[in-house]
Amino acid sequence: MRLQTKLLIVATLCVVQTTTHSNSVLGGNRLKNRIFSIDYTNNQFLKDGEPFRFIAGSFHYFRALPQTWRQKLRTMRAAGLNAVTTYVEWSLHNPKPDIFIWEGIGDIEQFIRLAAEEDLLVILRPGPYICAERDMGGFPYWLLTRHPNIKLRTYDTDYLKEVRIWYNQLFPRLTQHLYGNGGPIIMVQVENEYGSFACDRNYSRWLRDETSNFVGDKAVLFTNDGPSQVPCGKIENVLATLDFGGGAPTTIDSYWKRLRDFQPNGPLVNAEYYPGWLTHWQESLARVASQPVVDSLKHMLNAGASVNFYMFFGGTNFGFTAGANDGGPGKYQADLTSYDYDAPMDEAGDPTPKYMLIRDAIKQYLPLPNISVPVRAPKMTLPAVRLSPILSLLSPVARRKLGGTPIKTQFPLTFEKIDQYSGFVLYEATLPPKLKFDPTIFAIPKLNDRAHILIDDMVVGVLSRENLVNAVALNAGHSGKPVQVLVESQGRINYNVMNDFKGIIGDVLVNNVPLEDWTITGFPLDDVSQIEDLIAESIGNDIHEHTGRFVDFSSDILTGGPKIFHATFDIDAPEIHDTYINPNGWGKGIIFINGFNLGRYWPLVGPQITLYLPKELLRQRGNSLILIELQKSPDNGLIQFSDSNIFEEV
Repeated sequence: MRLQTKLLIVATLCVVQTTTHSNSVLGGNRLKNRIFSIDYTNNQFLKDGEPFRFIAGSFHYFRALPQTWRQKLRTMRAAGLNAVTTYVEWSLHNPKPDIFIWEGIGDIEQFIRLAAEEDLLVILRPGPYICAERDMGGFPYWLLTRHPNIKLRTYDTDYLKEVRIWYNQLFPRLTQHLYGNGGPIIMVQVENEYGSFACDRNYSRWLRDETSNFVGDKAVLFTNDGPSQVPCGKIENVLATLDFGGGAPTTIDSYWKRLRDFQPNGPLVNAEYYPGWLTHWQESLARVASQPVVDSLKHMLNAGASVNFYMFFGGTNFGFTAGANDGGPGKYQADLTSYDYDAPMDEAGDPTPKYMLIRDAIKQYLPLPNISVPVRAPKMTLPAVRLSPILSLLSPVARRKLGGTPIKTQFPLTFEKIDQYSGFVLYEATLPPKLKFDPTIFAIPKLNDRAHILIDDMVVGVLSRENLVNAVALNAGHSGKPVQVLVESQGRINYNVMNDFKGIIGDVLVNNVPLEDWTITGFPLDDVSQIEDLIAESIGNDIHEHTGRFVDFSSDILTGGPKIFHATFDIDAPEIHDTYINPNGWGKGIIFINGFNLGRYWPLVGPQITLYLPKELLRQRGNSLILIELQKSPDNGLIQFSDSNIFEEV
C-alpha cells in the first residue's frame, strides 16, 4: 500500500541514541510526591507543593530530523527555558486508517524522554486539531475520504468516533510520561483555539472528558485562545490561557483583564507568545523586531505570568506537510516549506541575536543552567550540480510507474475521492468536436489548488486558486482534441476551513457547458523509490530520448509540462555539514534528496529561495538529487548550494 511522504520520512530516519543527564527540573525520585496543580487562591501553579511558573518554547518534533532533537532541546534549555511545548500531529502518526507510526520522526515518546534528559518539562498539545500551518491543521486527509460529509471539530458522531480511536492509540503511550506518573508532561491542552472556530459546548465538554479519562490528575488540562475568543474557547473546570504577540503594556493588561472576566482566578498564561510570524508564498518574509519582543516578555513576567514562545524553534515543513490559510473571500495562501518563523532559533536550530536578547531577559527571572550557548553550527557550500532532464511526468513510462490505476468517471473526482493525500492528479477528457466561440472559455470554477492545462502536449494555460485565475481561452483549432488538466495540491487550509478538498471540485466548463467523460490518474509521489527506479530504468534504456516530450534548452520555459530532472553528486570534503539547496533560476516544484522529500520550492515568487538540507540526509558518495519541475529550468541545468538560507523581498 502506498503511504504519503510521512511514511518515507519515518523509514529513512534513525532514532537518536539517548544518554542520561541529571534532571533538576524533574527532581529526584520520579514518583514520590509528584504533583503539578493549580493554586487558584494565589493565582499560581504548584509543582510538588511549591510555587512554579514556566518560561517555555514551542518546538514541534515533526519539523526536525530526530537525530537533531537533542541538540535543539539543549539549545532551548541553554536560553533559560524550563519547558518545551509541542503539538501532536494526528496525520503523521495515523496516515491511513488502521496504520499508526511511532518510530523515526513519529517517535514522540523519544522526544519526550530527550526533553526530560535535557532538563525540560513538557507541555503537550494533542489537538486533535492543531492548526500549526500544517496540511489540514494536522487532521489526516482520509477523514474526508472515509466520511465526505464529516463535520470536523463538532459534536458529529463520525468525527467523535475517529477521535476516540485516535486517542485510544495515542494516550496509552503518553500516560507514563505525565508528571504525576514520573514523567515531564505538566500540562495537556484540550482542542486548540476553539473559541475562534465555534461554540459547540457539547463537543468541547466531550473532548475535555475524553482527555481527562487518560490524564486524570496527573497533569493540568488547559485551553488556549485569543483574548476575544475566550467566551467560546473556555471549558468548565479547565484552565483557560491566552495567546498574543507583543504590545504596549496597556494592551497586554487589557488582555489579562479580558481573561479575568471569564476566569477570575488562576495563573496568568500566554501559551502562544509570538516572537515571529508565519509567511506565505508570494508575500514578504514576516519579521518581528527583537526589542519589543523582550520588552513585552518582561512586562508579562513582572505580572507573574507564565509564557510559552510560539515558535522558539520553527524548523521545516518537509514533504507535502505545509498547509495554507484562507486570506479572505476567495483568497488562498499556501505556506512556505520553511517554518523559520523569525524565531529565536533559526531553521537550522542555531541561536540568533533575538535568542541572546531573550536569554538575557530570562536570566532576570529564572536561574540559567550551567550549559554553554551553542555557536552557529558549521554550514557548507557545494559545487553546482548539473541536472539532466529524464522525461515528462506525463509520459507513458512515468504514468505507468508513478501513476495510480486510471479511473473512468462522468465528472471529475477530488483527491480525497480517489484516496490521495497530496502530489498531483491528472484529469483527461476530449473537447467538443466543434467549439462554437473563438475564443472558447475553458473554466474550472472551483479548483484546489493549481492546474496546468495541456493540449497536444503543450501547456496552453495555468490556473491558480491563489491568484484567482480559473479560466483559459482556447480557439477553434482545439476542437475535438484531448485536454489534460494536471492539478497540484499546495496544501490544505489549516485554519478554520477544515474540509478543504483538493483537485477539481464540481464541473469543468467549456463555454459554460459541463465537460463529461473523464479519465483520472493520481500521482501521489509518496514512494520515492518508484521515482528512483523510473530514473534508473529510463537512463538504462535511454527511453528519455523517445517520449515525445523534450526539454527545449533554447528556452527555459517547460512548454511541454512538468519534467523529472536528476543528478548524482559526491561531497569531496572531510566532514559533511548542513547546507541549503538554492534553486534560483528554476521555477516551481519538489526536491527529493536521497529518497527524502525535502519539500516544495518556488523561487519565481518567493520569498523563500533556498531549501534547508540537514547534513543527516547527505553522504560522501552517490547522493541522488531529483527535481520535479513544473514551469522552467535554467538553460545550463545547474542547481546551486548555499551556506545560509536566502529569502528575498516580494
